[in-house]
Amino acid sequence: MFSSTGFGARGHLGPRLRNSHSAKLVGSGGYLEFMAMDAHPAAPSVAQSAGGALLVRRARGLAWLSLGWMTIEGGVGVVAGLLASSPALIGFGLDSAIEGMASVIIIWRFAERRALSDEAEERAQKLVAVSFFLLAPYVAFEGIRALALAEHPELSVIGIVLTATSLVLMPILGVAKRRLGAQLGSSATAGEGTQNILCAYLSAGVLAGLVANAPFGVWWLDPVVALGIAVLAVQEGREAWRGESCEC
Repeated sequence: MFSSTGFGARGHLGPRLRNSHSAKLVGSGGYLEFMAMDAHPAAPSVAQSAGGALLVRRARGLAWLSLGWMTIEGGVGVVAGLLASSPALIGFGLDSAIEGMASVIIIWRFAERRALSDEAEERAQKLVAVSFFLLAPYVAFEGIRALALAEHPELSVIGIVLTATSLVLMPILGVAKRRLGAQLGSSATAGEGTQNILCAYLSAGVLAGLVANAPFGVWWLDPVVALGIAVLAVQEGREAWRGESCEC
């Protein structure tokens, strides 16, 4: 007689064996080996599907687009800041280098041979988090220094055009990347998108400082916004490190 823990009253698999991959059933004359095969094989990951491959290409393409813009933004920002003697604008340009790191990380993460790698995603996720932690103290330092020295940004037409363009472009890229990150289950991609959104906030602060200082004398607006962004960057970095950025 078979044990009642293995079979039910009508000879069907009991609850303890119904979900097993393999089981040995002991009887009076020896043993009988059962191989219970899964009726439903594991579903492929999003990145392995045809639609997932398209999402991967989009993520990589957006990262390249961001890197190209960050290169322009950084170079023009530094030059315009030097011409206008604007520390805020110089800092904005230098900050682009840190944000460009996140784009390079995503390009590396979604290279063809690493597109399906969980290990690559985990590394990229941690590296994007580190870029947040690099961004936060830099922005905070610039904000505190500007407040302490009461630095008044000078009017710069190039700086206004540059920051206004970033203010429009960065949210579009950021939202698109966060959606892709959610679809791919990629916290690294979503984290890069969050950095683009933070760039938009920083653009708004610098733009406000450049435009509003001359007529209204609110020179302190830029550094105050920068300090708020630094706090937010630390929070986002912690979420990226834990892999929570794609919950959007």
